[in-house]
Amino acid sequence: MNLKSCLVSVAIIGSWLLSYPVFAQISSTNVLVFSKTASFRHQSIAAGITALTKMSKEKGFNVSFTEDATQFTEGNLKKFNAVIFLNTTGDILNNEQQTAFERYIQAGGGYVGIHAATDTEYDWPWYGKLAGAYFLDHPSTPSNVQKGKFSVTEKNWATQGMPDEFERTDEFYSFKDISPNIKVVLEIDDKSYIGGKNPDFHPMGWYQEFDGGRSFYTAMGHTDETFSEPLFLNHLSAGIKYAVGGDAPKPVDFSKAKPEENRFTKVVLEEKLDEPMELSVLNDGRILFIQRKGEVKLYNTKTKELKTITKIPVSTKYKNKEGKETMGEDGLLGLNKDPNFAQNHWIYLYYSVPEEPKNVLARFELKGDELDLDSKKILLEIPTQREECCHTGGSIAWDKAGNLYLSTGDNTNPHGSSGYSPSDEQEGRMAWDAQKSSANTNDLRGKIIRITPKADGTAGAAPYSIPEGNLFPKGTALTRPEIFTMGHRNPFRISVDQKRATYIGERLGRMLLNLIRAEGQLVTMK
Repeated sequence: MNLKSCLVSVAIIGSWLLSYPVFAQISSTNVLVFSKTASFRHQSIAAGITALTKMSKEKGFNVSFTEDATQFTEGNLKKFNAVIFLNTTGDILNNEQQTAFERYIQAGGGYVGIHAATDTEYDWPWYGKLAGAYFLDHPSTPSNVQKGKFSVTEKNWATQGMPDEFERTDEFYSFKDISPNIKVVLEIDDKSYIGGKNPDFHPMGWYQEFDGGRSFYTAMGHTDETFSEPLFLNHLSAGIKYAVGGDAPKPVDFSKAKPEENRFTKVVLEEKLDEPMELSVLNDGRILFIQRKGEVKLYNTKTKELKTITKIPVSTKYKNKEGKETMGEDGLLGLNKDPNFAQNHWIYLYYSVPEEPKNVLARFELKGDELDLDSKKILLEIPTQREECCHTGGSIAWDKAGNLYLSTGDNTNPHGSSGYSPSDEQEGRMAWDAQKSSANTNDLRGKIIRITPKADGTAGAAPYSIPEGNLFPKGTALTRPEIFTMGHRNPFRISVDQKRATYIGERLGRMLLNLIRAEGQLVTMK
């Protein structure tokens, strides 16, 4: 071989090396493809495995295939940057495997769902949110496989190279429980085929950040031919790249995930308590809690000592017009520490004063193990009726901006309306009429109240200010600006997610959980 031909050969080999990902053999990007089915099994799973094997070589990532659910453990999942659910169906993971996968996503892992991945795990709500929707149905007449018209809704990495509109043949899923958090990149026109069930909004491809990880879903993938279409393969490849974390994926970190339940041990600190209502962990080895009849108790985790540090005088009974007394729900209802407790030692209590029918929100200073009653500063006074039971609410919570949330019940007897809404406008029936309270924009009962306490309390200045975003702007006629949400029956205990939402536990004989998202949506979970 002469020198010229040798140089030509070297040039050709060099050109091939430059065009093919040379890191394919040493890639640190690992993907697990899971194709277990417990319901309908798609023939195209085999075509998908073939296509993903080829793609992994072309794009330079390592791929493993399994239908063995026992691989869903922390020890195994931590090897992978993303898990692809390839046309999975039905209930395919047990409780322990579900927990492992949830923690994997929380650890920064990625998820890719292909076609029937939304026809999977209907009794696992977390999975439905991860996938972004659940399968509703697909056409059957004239055929389950038809031609339809797609449109690109977002020009980005997921739709690169796609025309704005195009037609393709596949089985087109309709969806239910579509998450409002998904970012949709493809839609289908229901009028372009027969049998669509999402006429106003029919997404077919989307992505989202979810619970610490990343999720990508494509509804394409029923037919074998799909896995040979360049348009689909480019779309899927982009989704995989997104799910693994881009060009330089980071290993998943299980220290960021929620710990498994079996890592917790329940320890009973004290028993035979008398109606404990709310507690606050003081972060110095002490736990402060209250009992409805007025006791403020302090438990020391170091000395194992429980003591009553004071008793707040409270009203616990009702007296009707005939003079009959009954035990009610009033009393010492709510407790929380100030966000800056370590510096200011402030404690907030919500309770029913005995002198007159009203509940108050007050602030006290905890000096050592003693609650200084002389330090009391009243922030809010809420008039009530004490003729008939019930519904007091009374939980206190904080958000990360330093706003205080207080829940109040509708102060209404629910037992005189035969299961219907307590709206009784007859004379003398105010105690049975929630229109006076939860439906009243100028009353603080039946509400979630949100205020920003001021350090100077009631010392010649307003004890709080009104944060932006409450239900009624300050100065609106016949309203109270403190109201964050209204229309509540008995929001007994609330919790504020420091990232995005307020959770309200309503006592209705059964438990309702209301979630108020940061963007103002109210969702009820039964």
